[in-house]
Amino acid sequence: MQNQEALRFEEAKKKIIGIDRQRLGIGTYGEKTVHAIFKNFYEPDEDKQEIPIDRYVADIYNGQEIIEIQTRQFNRMRDKLAVFLPLYPVTIVYPIPREKWVIWIDENSGELSKKRKSPKRGNPYEAFKELYKIKMFLKDPNLKLKFVLTDMEEYRLLNGWSRDKKKGSTRYDRIPTDIVKVVDIECPQDYMQFVPIELEDDFTVKQFAKAAHIPEKQSQVVLNILYHMGIVERVGKKGNAYIYCVKA
Repeated sequence: MQNQEALRFEEAKKKIIGIDRQRLGIGTYGEKTVHAIFKNFYEPDEDKQEIPIDRYVADIYNGQEIIEIQTRQFNRMRDKLAVFLPLYPVTIVYPIPREKWVIWIDENSGELSKKRKSPKRGNPYEAFKELYKIKMFLKDPNLKLKFVLTDMEEYRLLNGWSRDKKKGSTRYDRIPTDIVKVVDIECPQDYMQFVPIELEDDFTVKQFAKAAHIPEKQSQVVLNILYHMGIVERVGKKGNAYIYCVKA
């Protein structure tokens, strides 16, 4: 982030969780913490937040465009997008955990464990499972997307079913600590940035997965969207697998 953006992000965090997080209490805002921080990052003016438009409420409306902060379940946006997109440009902001530190909470004592870094590392391809849920809107010229790769602290309750109470545990809250990178999609051609440059001219789902360093199942969804957006085309089959190439 640039210095100015970093300052705005710190201000948004302080506004929602306060400087002394322990004093105010983790989980005060529940799962809405990430949503609230990004809403205040992209629009600090509360008079432009939670604005009724038609029969829905926009997270942000500044008189010219709508910004929606969506942390999951894009399918819940379908009805809202059907109303908003014919009226205004809409930007969907999707925070993606890049690196995550997990802190465990003892339900009885409230004691917090030392934070430990999760071995899992997020990437922009994770957004595609959500994009699939609003596939019917992706070609709308009024729709823009921001995938915000974010470092986060995740607080979990020690209430799972395993001996250490971690498996099956409840996620209590997530606190974004830093914005690492923002991936913008403003037009169909911007999807080209998701095609690895090392791919050969013709490739399968498996070859795409290897080049992108993602699981094959995820690769299927990504290619489904890239095909839908006209970035790749199907040029044949190898057994039951499609063969793709980048559309000229």
